[in-house]
Amino acid sequence: MSDSDAPSALVDAPQTGFSMNNNRARTNSREQEAVYDIMRATGNDWATDIPDVCRGRWHGIECMPDNYNVYHVVSLSFGALSDDTAFPTCDSTHSFISHSVTKLPHLRTLFFYRCFSNNPQPIPPFLAQLGPTLQTLVLRENGFTGTIPNELGNLTRLRVLDLHKNNLNGSIPVSLGRITGLRSLDLSDNKLTGSIPSLTFPQLNVLDLNQNHLMGSIPSTLMSCRALIKLDLSRNRLSGPIPESIDNLKDLILMDLSYNSLTGPFPMSLKKLNFLQALVLNGNPMNSATLPDNAFGHGFKDLMILGLSNMNLKGPIPNSLGLLPKIRVLHLDVNKLNGSIPSSFGNLNSISDLRLNNNMLSGAIPFKRDMVWRMRRKMSLANNEGLCYNKEYGLGDDLETLLDSGIGHCGDSKTEPTKTVQHISTLKTRSVVRSNSNKLSSLGRLLWLALVFVAVCLL
Repeated sequence: MSDSDAPSALVDAPQTGFSMNNNRARTNSREQEAVYDIMRATGNDWATDIPDVCRGRWHGIECMPDNYNVYHVVSLSFGALSDDTAFPTCDSTHSFISHSVTKLPHLRTLFFYRCFSNNPQPIPPFLAQLGPTLQTLVLRENGFTGTIPNELGNLTRLRVLDLHKNNLNGSIPVSLGRITGLRSLDLSDNKLTGSIPSLTFPQLNVLDLNQNHLMGSIPSTLMSCRALIKLDLSRNRLSGPIPESIDNLKDLILMDLSYNSLTGPFPMSLKKLNFLQALVLNGNPMNSATLPDNAFGHGFKDLMILGLSNMNLKGPIPNSLGLLPKIRVLHLDVNKLNGSIPSSFGNLNSISDLRLNNNMLSGAIPFKRDMVWRMRRKMSLANNEGLCYNKEYGLGDDLETLLDSGIGHCGDSKTEPTKTVQHISTLKTRSVVRSNSNKLSSLGRLLWLALVFVAVCLL
């Protein structure tokens, strides 16, 4: 729009100062003054020396022209994400978000990263005035305190809301449900309390609420967010069972519900999530649930990571776990699993990290030498007193991975692993040699002193 006329449509794509070669182009004067205020508020006073902020050749600002060849600010970004991102940094001890952001009527993206960490302050409610245009609001790791303003629900055109790793408390505002076009909501690593509200976001792809203090059950309304590809509710205080309707989230790629207080039974509907690549349920008590024989059959064709550690699981390991074609990481440690390791585990050709330690497993391990060598320290079998190995598989006393886990040959009648005996013998041998060596060294010194004494006497 011109400096005095009503808003007009922007043309072309966002442009930085590097691509603006039109000498007649100029930045809207009111927006330029607003940018000066915003830059001063973040400790970047140098920007006031730039005669035209849209043509100033600095990263962190994007502009677009209107039909009158007047440029408008559509994106502002602050904070050094890496050496490759040269957004203006902030003076973390004095910075704040200037109210002048509300004077940028075309602003689509507002990004602050580690800008206010040493000057704790609440998220300013006036950001809600950007509702008609703002599509991305990222306020990551800024040390914001207080509650999430209810007014943020007025940002109805938002696609991305990211408040990761602040010090926000209170509950998740129900008003966020008004942002029906939201595609990514990240409120992780805060101090949020209360229950997860019954919100439905038909286009939501990412929901990350991990590392908060959220309580209650997983709301069934989440199962209507059918576009989800990532669901992370880990490290909260959620309770109750995993909803059987979880199979409504057919596009899920990653689901992490670990370290809550979720209980059994193990939901059979999980195997209907055909695109799931990572399923992490570690640290949920599950009330001594068992893993059904067919829990992993005819599904999970893309699953690469499965975490079922420390869940109080009991009973045998399902044979179907050894039929996962792409599994790379499988953690079943710190449970009450018994019986033998399924023979199908010997065919897990893609696996690189296997934890079966701290269970009650017994019998011969079904792994061949190349598989043990490939995983080495990434194979954990310790504290399963009944496990042993067959030498017919090419395994032997030279494989430290097995011996360090206390696993001996299946034919041995000894309860102590071979390496322990050998290690003790080796220590004794070394001790004897060291003792004899010390004795010889002492004798040598005495002989040398005697020869010196004789030589002096002869002189």
